[in-house]
Amino acid sequence: MTDSNEITFEMMRQHLYAAVVCDALDSLGLTNQSPRIALLPQTVDSVLVGRCQTTLWTDMAHEDPTPYALELEAVDACQSDDVMIAAAHGSSRSGVWGELLTTAAMNSGCVGVIVDGAVRDVRQMRAMNFPVFARGRCIYDSLNRQRVIDCNVPVEIDGVIFSPGDLVIADTDGVVVVPQRVEKDAIRKAWDKVNAENITRDAIRAGMKATDAYRKYGVL
Repeated sequence: MTDSNEITFEMMRQHLYAAVVCDALDSLGLTNQSPRIALLPQTVDSVLVGRCQTTLWTDMAHEDPTPYALELEAVDACQSDDVMIAAAHGSSRSGVWGELLTTAAMNSGCVGVIVDGAVRDVRQMRAMNFPVFARGRCIYDSLNRQRVIDCNVPVEIDGVIFSPGDLVIADTDGVVVVPQRVEKDAIRKAWDKVNAENITRDAIRAGMKATDAYRKYGVL
């Protein structure tokens, strides 16, 4: 049996997925850890796993006296296996994330971005194989339209809190955030459920009825 302390980010990317982690959190009584809005993959179809590096955005209707200042600071502060969380309240006023921020973030070790809003430069980011999740796309630059107003603070997306350092997992099914206080238990449960699902799937493929498989293994 693999100990939860031995389960690395790379192992999570290969064997876990967002829905099974969400199930694990449900079993721990944390039933509101995944935004119900569609934060869809814009670039690559892979499992994104890392730690939250948060930014809080706002819309603007005036000239920005210090354009891009805080978003650049946030990108430069990224560390290995960070996932940038851009909480932009679902705004499509501009594409708040694009090619240049991706380039800088990757240099700092960032492994992906989740944007509660819009992005642009999708073709270029796809070519960079950089995981981007967002509500949609917008061709407009963020200059004088949106800006970061705070960094490295808890942010909210569709009623779900993302705190700096929390574990986040995202794939085509959705995004789920794991609070640090339950991370070991949640990942252990998710890992065990994946193994149990594999056994159940093999039994069904071998001819066992679904009802009998559930009665025997207790996994669905």
